[in-house]
Amino acid sequence: MQLHISPSMRSITISSSNDLMKIKVAPRHISYRTLFHTILILAFLLPFVFIVTALVTLEGVNKCSSIDCLGRRLGPRFLGRIDDSERLVRDFYKILNEVSTQDIPDDLKLPASFRQLVSDMKNNHYDAKTFSLVLRAMIEKFERDIRKSKFAELMNKHFAASSIPKGIHCLSLRLTDEYTSNAHARRQLPSPELLPLLSDNAFHHFVIATDNILAASVVVSSAVQSSSRPEKIVFHVITDKKTYAGMHSWFALNSVAPAIVEVKSVHQFDWLTRENVPVLEAMESHHGIRNYYHGNHIAGANLSETTPRRFASKLQSRSPKYISLLNHLRIYLPELFPNLDKVVFLDDDIVIQRDLSPLWDIDLNGKVNGAVETCRGEDEWVMSKRLRNYFNFSHPLISQHLDPEECAWAYGMNIFDLRTWRKTNIRDTYHSWLKANLKSNLTMWKLGTLPPALIAFKGHVQAIDSSWHMLGLGYQSKTNLENVKKAGVIHYNGQSKPWLEIGFEHLRPFWTKYVNYSNDFIKSCHILE
Repeated sequence: MQLHISPSMRSITISSSNDLMKIKVAPRHISYRTLFHTILILAFLLPFVFIVTALVTLEGVNKCSSIDCLGRRLGPRFLGRIDDSERLVRDFYKILNEVSTQDIPDDLKLPASFRQLVSDMKNNHYDAKTFSLVLRAMIEKFERDIRKSKFAELMNKHFAASSIPKGIHCLSLRLTDEYTSNAHARRQLPSPELLPLLSDNAFHHFVIATDNILAASVVVSSAVQSSSRPEKIVFHVITDKKTYAGMHSWFALNSVAPAIVEVKSVHQFDWLTRENVPVLEAMESHHGIRNYYHGNHIAGANLSETTPRRFASKLQSRSPKYISLLNHLRIYLPELFPNLDKVVFLDDDIVIQRDLSPLWDIDLNGKVNGAVETCRGEDEWVMSKRLRNYFNFSHPLISQHLDPEECAWAYGMNIFDLRTWRKTNIRDTYHSWLKANLKSNLTMWKLGTLPPALIAFKGHVQAIDSSWHMLGLGYQSKTNLENVKKAGVIHYNGQSKPWLEIGFEHLRPFWTKYVNYSNDFIKSCHILE
C-alpha cells in the first residue's frame, strides 16, 4: 500500500495492488501568512516566558519583582481576598497590642532561653496570647539584666579610673626609697648656676601639677623631643608632699638636658597657706564634701530613672581628684610665679607632638587665657560643649548670670598671660563661686574644677586654633587617628587614661612611645606589661 499527498494538500490517495482510494481534504481556512505570523509570535514569546519562569523560580514568590509575581500579589486584592500570611501578621499585631498593656503575673515562670521557650510552647500548647505574654516578660527581663550589667560596668570603670595601678604605685615607692639612699637622686634641681633661668622670661615656661610620676615624665619627654629649641624650655613640676621625693628622684636621675626641670611640692610654696586658700581647705576637710567624692556612689541614685550615659557623667564628676589642691592649683599661678609674665599650663594626661614655641607668639588681645573652644569641631561628641553641659540652669544664680548657649573652653593646654591676670579679680571670683556652690550643697554644678573657671575667666578667654589641642582620647574610642597624628597636643581627658588597663589600645601607642622602657625602675615595676 502507498500513501500519496498532493502538493496542494487538497487530496490524499491510498493505493494497493488491487484497489485505489482517493480522499479529498476540506479546503484550508488558515493562510500561510497567518501561520507565519503565529510562528513568529510564538518564537518571540517563548523565550520571554522561559526567562520569567526562571526569575520566579530564583527570586521566590514572596520576594520577587517580576510581572508574573506582581500579578500574583495584586490579583487577590483585586478580587477582594487577602493572603492568609498577611491576616496572620495582622492578628498577631493585635494580640501584641493587647498584651503590652496587661500586667505580668508575679508567678509567671520564664524560660531561660529561646530554645526553652519553643520547647515550652510545644509541651504546654501555648495559644498566641500566652506566647506573646511570655515573650514580653522575657524581653523585659533581659532589658533589666542588660541595664544592671551596664551600670555595674560603669561602676567598675569608675573604680578602675580612680585607683592607682600597681606598677605606678611601685614606681613611686622605689623612687622614694632611692631618694633616701642615693645622694645623686637628691641633687639640686636645677643646678645652682641655672636657678636664675627659672624666672627668666626669655625662656618658655611650662607648668604641670601632678602626683603621677610616670605621666609627668611623658609630658616632659614629649615636650623636649618635639621642640625645635629644647634649650629654651623650663619645666616647673608641682606635686604633693607624699610624691615629692619620688618625683624629684626621677628627674634627678633622668636628665632631659638641655631643657631645665624644677620640682617643687605644694608645701614649699610660702604663699599657699590656709589664709590664702580657705575655700579649698574647707573642700578637703568638709565631711559632706568628702562623703560626696569618697562615699557610696550608688546610694541615693535612682538608676531606674537615669540613663547609663548620665550616670557615667555623674560618676566622673565624683572623682576624688576634684577636691585635690593640685587640681585647683592653676588658679594661683600669678601668685606662685610672681616673676613670670607668661606660662603654658599642661595637664598630666597629655602628649606633646609638635613644637609649642609658637604659642608664645600668639596674640591674646589683652586676654588672660588662651584656650581651645569646645563647642565646634568635626567630632560632635567631644566638641559640642556649651555652658548648659556643665551647669544647673534651674538654679536661680546660674540662670541669672550665665547663658546656656555660650561656648565652653578646655583645660589641658592653656596659655596664661600672668601679667594681665594680676590686674583682674579672677581668683576672687573663683573663690566666691566655689563658696556659693558649697553653700547650695553642690547643686549649681557637679563636674570638677572647670565650671568655676568658666565663670571666673568669663570675658578673659582668647580662642586659639583647635589643632593645638585635641581632646577626648580618654572617653572617645572612635577618635580619628589621622587627626590625632596632626594635633599639636593630644589630651586623654576622661576615664580611659593610657596608663590604665581600661585605656583604648589603639590610642595608647601615642603615649607609650615616650615611656622609657629601658629604665631600671620602669622594668622592675613591670609598667604596662
